[in-house]
Amino acid sequence: MKRAIVFLSVMFMTLSYGQEIKQVPQITVSGEGKIKVIPDQATITATVETRGNVAKEVKKLNDDQMDAVLKLIKKMNLAPSDYRTQRVSLNPQYDYEKKKTTYNATQTVEIIVRDLNKYDELMEGLVSQGINRIDNVIFQSSKLAQYESDARKLAMKEAKHKAEDYVSVLGQKVGRAMTISDNTQSYIPQPVYARFKTMSAMESDSAAKETLAIGEITITANVSVNFILE
Repeated sequence: MKRAIVFLSVMFMTLSYGQEIKQVPQITVSGEGKIKVIPDQATITATVETRGNVAKEVKKLNDDQMDAVLKLIKKMNLAPSDYRTQRVSLNPQYDYEKKKTTYNATQTVEIIVRDLNKYDELMEGLVSQGINRIDNVIFQSSKLAQYESDARKLAMKEAKHKAEDYVSVLGQKVGRAMTISDNTQSYIPQPVYARFKTMSAMESDSAAKETLAIGEITITANVSVNFILE
């Protein structure tokens, strides 16, 4: 009997507490913060691709061209940590009509350019040393973590400002935050697909040309905040 009384008492207290919580006036609002910045670095993904009838010869030619590319990168004083081989492949390709097997070799290198003043020189050098496919170029900021933090703070300020706007006509005030949800999607820089430029086309240019129009990138944060009203 005593256990039943204790159980009922606990249930009553729980229900009362739940009802009391539900009666607390609250407001839920969203906030967005945006930071626009000019990129200060780029990631280039480039490939050497060779074809031929003899696998050994195709691979050697591919290795020689990639060796020249890596020597160029080192000559431009890029840090060893700023470039790496991303993919290597050597595949047979059988032509059923001609009943003949050829071979295709590729090596892909990823390069981070932290000084955009070197961008044009590097791109032209890559092509001259054997790169025959620029897969993509992504412009980024080296201070991404800092800008993401700034965007989150702006999002929280906007959420609080919205809440204050809503309750100002009711004679209430915005109190402490009960819950905060981060609805931000991960920032994924968009690639710029480079138009391949042959050496003959580059040699025909009579003067140096500005080829970059990198513009701005936008870093966004989104939050949802539940405030108590006082």
